[in-house]
Amino acid sequence: MAAASAATFTVGTAASPTQSGSLLPQSKPFALRFNSFKNFCGLKAASSVISQSESSFSGKETIAALRASFATKAQKVDQNLQHHLQPQASFKVAVLGAAGGIGQPLALLIKMSPLVSDLHLYDVANVKGVAADLSHCNTPSQVHAFTGASELANSLKGVNVVVIPAGVPRKPGMTRDDLFNINAGIVRDLVAAVADNCPDAFIHIISNPVNSTVPIAAEVLKQKGVYDPKKLFGVTTLDVVRANTFVAQRKNLKLIDVDVPVIGGHAGITILPLLSKTKPSVSFTDEEIEELTVRIQNAGTEVVEAKAGAGSATLSMAYAAARFVESSLRALDGDGDVYECSYVQSDLTELPFFASRVKIGRKGVEALISSDLQGLTEYEQKALEALKPELKASIEKGISFAQKQTVTA
Repeated sequence: MAAASAATFTVGTAASPTQSGSLLPQSKPFALRFNSFKNFCGLKAASSVISQSESSFSGKETIAALRASFATKAQKVDQNLQHHLQPQASFKVAVLGAAGGIGQPLALLIKMSPLVSDLHLYDVANVKGVAADLSHCNTPSQVHAFTGASELANSLKGVNVVVIPAGVPRKPGMTRDDLFNINAGIVRDLVAAVADNCPDAFIHIISNPVNSTVPIAAEVLKQKGVYDPKKLFGVTTLDVVRANTFVAQRKNLKLIDVDVPVIGGHAGITILPLLSKTKPSVSFTDEEIEELTVRIQNAGTEVVEAKAGAGSATLSMAYAAARFVESSLRALDGDGDVYECSYVQSDLTELPFFASRVKIGRKGVEALISSDLQGLTEYEQKALEALKPELKASIEKGISFAQKQTVTA
């Protein structure tokens, strides 16, 4: 979950590539450090040792000047190594709900990924302008717009990752349950289209209430005969992003090094940050544990109230979702060291769906990390037992909804 440390470009009198692709200087080096979007979205530094001008906000001339000034010797590194380290844009990603408050910034962040070749943007209206705007960004992926139900199927053809932020946002005084009746139907219909057109794709569910919409998606896929629990993900990354941020601020830690696993669900008390598992190891007072836990659980409400009716946590959600997309793309690209927290079908507890840290590979979830649930503090164990009834009810509500509905493509 924690993003890898920033890529370091080391320049010395001589440099030789090791098997791992790092550059080991043979005399006193100095380092030029680039902290980019990749560092905070979960990308490993190894994938960005060679800077990509195509996926940078800087133009080719700027990057070329930096290289000429700081990396004369490093430019002599074997070209085969350079090619190996450069990520190849080869994956198609679809964003369903791309014209919305989450969809637009999310699409922008995905457009920045060097792994994306095609970005499909779907919404019921206003998506053509979003696509036109994004298409001007000088990054490798091609942007395509799809509007309305008649174009939904085409938006999903050949797609590797489908991200679903579609639905109505929270408003002041609105709980995630208040969103249920509207968003449940939207997710049902979109997932049915995914089942018909790209059943092997990774499916990322953002639409709230995630505790219920993921079980709805699972039931729809079962009804369609294409359910693969390893490829269905509830995106809970925002809870991790918030936990990392709040802990780093509270304990004056370097943010990029902080990693707090968050388990359970994605609403209120079902969100359980395991502060005792924080990396690097850090101690908390009982008061700090209580305050941090409650703030992480209620952070969405904090944003809704701050925006005073003008929206919900769209920007931070887009950031977190982009991180999870990038992690999925890395896994699909063969990276064997991809871990994120996600709400998935699980046997770690008696509940059929549960958020925990998972290992992601080319075929989806490869392992549920059970060790995070071992050795919990008394506070965490009590909170885990307290969240189960609420999470169970949300899961059952989603399953019941899906089983009562007629699936429409």
